[in-house]
Amino acid sequence: MYLLQVATIFLGLSMGAFASIGPVATLNIANNNISLDGFTRSTVLAGGTFPGPVISGNKGSNFRINVVNQLSDITMHKTTSIHWHGIYQKGTNWADGPSFVTQCPVASGNPFLYNFNVPDQAGTYWYHSHLKTQYCDGLRGAFVVYDPNDPHKSLYDVDNDDTIITLADWYHVVSPQEGPIPTPDSVLINGLGRYVSGPQSPLAVVNVQQGKKYRFRLVSISCDPNFTFSIDGHDLTIIEVDGINVQPLVVDSLQIFAAQRYSFVLNANQDVDNYWIRANPSAPTPQGFLGGINSAILRYAGAEDDDPSTTLPDLFPNTLKETDLHPLTNEPASGEPNINGADVSYNLAIAFNPVTFKFSVNGVSYLPPTVPVLLQILSGASNPSDLLPAGSIYPLPKNKVIQISIPSGITNSIHPFHLHGHHFHVIRSAGSLAYNYENPVMRDVVSTGIIGDNVTIRFRTDNSGPWFLHCHIDWHLDMGLAVVMAEDVPGTAAANSPVPAAWNDLCPIYNSLSANDKGAIV
Repeated sequence: MYLLQVATIFLGLSMGAFASIGPVATLNIANNNISLDGFTRSTVLAGGTFPGPVISGNKGSNFRINVVNQLSDITMHKTTSIHWHGIYQKGTNWADGPSFVTQCPVASGNPFLYNFNVPDQAGTYWYHSHLKTQYCDGLRGAFVVYDPNDPHKSLYDVDNDDTIITLADWYHVVSPQEGPIPTPDSVLINGLGRYVSGPQSPLAVVNVQQGKKYRFRLVSISCDPNFTFSIDGHDLTIIEVDGINVQPLVVDSLQIFAAQRYSFVLNANQDVDNYWIRANPSAPTPQGFLGGINSAILRYAGAEDDDPSTTLPDLFPNTLKETDLHPLTNEPASGEPNINGADVSYNLAIAFNPVTFKFSVNGVSYLPPTVPVLLQILSGASNPSDLLPAGSIYPLPKNKVIQISIPSGITNSIHPFHLHGHHFHVIRSAGSLAYNYENPVMRDVVSTGIIGDNVTIRFRTDNSGPWFLHCHIDWHLDMGLAVVMAEDVPGTAAANSPVPAAWNDLCPIYNSLSANDKGAIV
């Protein structure tokens, strides 16, 4: 039944699998056996579906999401926590979600209310588990904050729950049982896909009407691969990047990394027909489109109910370059317009140890502390050097310009880095030697590129609390590729008060759990 519900997405109607909930809602987290690509497996789901239900509200909304943990499958993690990716959580650091940074996990059989305001943000976000690699087992979904006064509103006719496109990698093995180099079995577009040599499982169908313009919100809910995304016969006009409006930019394809988002306008001005939607993943995920893998269907009203006959172009002459993206309202990078123009600068050197199979940042592999960093601060740890885990905490003074450089290191592996609690200016992008202080793109996930790149970002410390900075390839995070930015430690308690009593109860409950209660029994 679920496959039938999501196989076709009716644009303009709020009656598909993507009917949204929020800003006040209950989100049940439970295990379920489902088949998304023709292979049935146990999963961890929000709201009983993959992706989870869209959570939406308007700019200025108060979100109250009551997460109820009903997990029971001990082969996967039975505790959980939810991160609301891209939301600043100013004054509510406790609700940010990453386990052992801002909270202890929620035990099975327990609820936890995430209560936070979104006063000044609008755009495309998402939510996912932030406990170990749990979101790879299914706990991920889109989160949209609409702006009734969207400055791009004149560019499109349709923008609703059904103009959301999610891209995901999918695994036939539960995450705690994956090997040292997990390899996705398939790519799911809006929760449907096929795997190599698998059955002809249904593909997602996106319906449009000729002559209308659609705002599509493209969300990478990937655990690992990046995707080259395109729609046969159609250009994509990018208008938003990671929740920040940008000057409209026309491209024919784009590379989207784990956790990034793009809004683009599609003009349905082609012949009435079916067109392939393509999301070619990075290796080692199976690549190409043979047999309908890595694909979905754009279907014009009046077209036959058939697979498309359109072909992939030999090349994309107008693919997205990050350096071509500029904020709609120009905002120069914080600080002075030179490489020494920040108040505090950190260089994060990434390395990989093939013996321990761990990543490190400046020689230290991140290991979650037993007491969340926020709880350490609220319990009186006022000196950043006293915070755990040692070597992974980077103190940041209040109201200063911070510059972080992330040279690609010796791994020659692309790492999409995400900073919680902020957007940042990308003053040097992957693939570029130039520094842009005048009008650089702002986002919350940036690719560090390959050997020779030195991606550099800037932001201002206006949001007190410990904020995670980590690779968003979830397997790499679990292998230690992370640090914590401890922003304004002396002011954190006052800025994030009051903390709810239920938050204080999380750690005592979690610490009393048995191994079976925590799950991930391999």
